[in-house]
Amino acid sequence: MLAEGRDALLNKGVVSNVRFALANAECLPFASANFDCVTIAFGLRNVTDKAAALRSMRRVLKPGGQLLILEFSHPKVPGLKPIYDAYSFGVLPLLGKLVANDSESYRYLAESIRRFPTQESLLEMMHEAGFEQCSFHNLSGGIVALHRGYVL
Repeated sequence: MLAEGRDALLNKGVVSNVRFALANAECLPFASANFDCVTIAFGLRNVTDKAAALRSMRRVLKPGGQLLILEFSHPKVPGLKPIYDAYSFGVLPLLGKLVANDSESYRYLAESIRRFPTQESLLEMMHEAGFEQCSFHNLSGGIVALHRGYVL
């Protein structure tokens, strides 16, 4: 995926100031207070020690920096959860089998989403990691949420 992203940026002429690195989110190999923003999209769910990753992300941010986490979350709209569960555990694995001949990866996706902390729990984890002014915004009725925290 890094190569794909690099190639896409190269094709658009954007790569002049971008470096790519494959790194463990739990112990980022960058100097402290080095970045203005850290983003992770649909990846924190797959990190084993989420608290360590959040602390590592906090460490590499400069004062005034922000963390943005976009991740699957927990539906909040009344009546949406049973529909979403039926889709996630029934339709999605079936589509995975039909399209990619891989129902298990899509079953894992649904299970990993259900095991991910709630919006409020992730917010608390961010506070515990040292982020301030933390907030989240639900998208698609809470199926996805965007969390934000700052280093002040």
